[in-house]
Amino acid sequence: MEERAAASVEAVFREEHGRLLAALVRRYGDLDLAEEVTSEAIEAALRHWPSEGVPPRPGAWLMTTARRRAVDRLRRDQVLATRLAMLRVEADRAGPVPPAEPGADLPDERLQLFFTCAHPALAAEDRIVLILRCLGGLTTPEVARALLVPAETMAKRITRAKKKIREARIPFRVPGADELPERLPVVLQAVYSIFTEGYAGQRSDLAEEAIRLTRILYRLLPGEREIPGLLALMLLVHARRDARAEADLLEDQDRARWDRRMIAEGQELVVTALSGGPPGPYGVQAAIAALHDEAAGFASTDWPQIVALYDILLRLTPSPIVALNRAAAVAMRDGPQAGLDLLDDLADEPRLRAHHPYPTARAFLLERLGRRREAADAYRDALRLAGTEPERALLRRRLDSVLGGGG
Repeated sequence: MEERAAASVEAVFREEHGRLLAALVRRYGDLDLAEEVTSEAIEAALRHWPSEGVPPRPGAWLMTTARRRAVDRLRRDQVLATRLAMLRVEADRAGPVPPAEPGADLPDERLQLFFTCAHPALAAEDRIVLILRCLGGLTTPEVARALLVPAETMAKRITRAKKKIREARIPFRVPGADELPERLPVVLQAVYSIFTEGYAGQRSDLAEEAIRLTRILYRLLPGEREIPGLLALMLLVHARRDARAEADLLEDQDRARWDRRMIAEGQELVVTALSGGPPGPYGVQAAIAALHDEAAGFASTDWPQIVALYDILLRLTPSPIVALNRAAAVAMRDGPQAGLDLLDDLADEPRLRAHHPYPTARAFLLERLGRRREAADAYRDALRLAGTEPERALLRRRLDSVLGGGG
């Protein structure tokens, strides 16, 4: 029973944590308080459920427990209670906020707080950190990995962001319709980071939650073309999930196992994202994913067109990560040595030195060139940097292959 209860708590935590936290922040206006009582409710479930059984509505049980903990905390801490009362008064003085659409509010409390945490008073890097850690449900190490920074640095950023919210008295409220587009890029980046964390760890729950949230955003802001771009990108990548469980690399996947209905939806959304004006970064990435999914096989992929799209993406969002992906595409178009030369040009990029796809890409191209000893060393470097077990398992298989099955 104890194992079943622990598994139920874990499942409920993944499903309900974001909703629970968002509802509590909205009710009490204090992120730290909401996080603390959410954690206390989870701990209470671990104590009670093994002996009393998992309740029929575990999410409601957690909400009731968390609210009781919050009331107890406010009764004991008059300073906190006074501060929360002041925040409520200030929010009331600001007046009612018009909904994003006539007669409708944001349809999910988590998305309401996603936009709140994207408040312009917060530093840009702190906005996405708050969204991922508090509302996306990622742990501090997962957020650090998603943003390519050390976990210790990430912990300090989270603390700094919460302190800023307290000191600046940023109200937890739904932004007005005129504020939503300004905050949208941060929200999209956060949702995509949730998806990529799910992709890296082969966690369909995270990937599907990101897709669900993006669908809500698309209904909310149908005129923002980067939303269908992001939704298309995620669908076109997630369509490969079943084949990827057996083979991570595209060239090794059984394409018959790809979800063709999801691919068709993604292709339609790509057209929407690229119509009516200059393309955005998510639309371009979705177009690249569509070319991969449309190809009958890895060898017949339209690599020249993919390189051309990476050229556009590099102009839109110049970054070493985009340059890395472009180098891999160039290797497929012009041969492994051409790609390796481009990777060597990126060797001094700080973000790539702690990013396992860089040594992985080098290892893959070195292997193609027959430089097996160098490839093995690069795979070992990638293993040291990989953040999830699925990534490490893939790298161990590649290393064993280079070593001829040896250690």
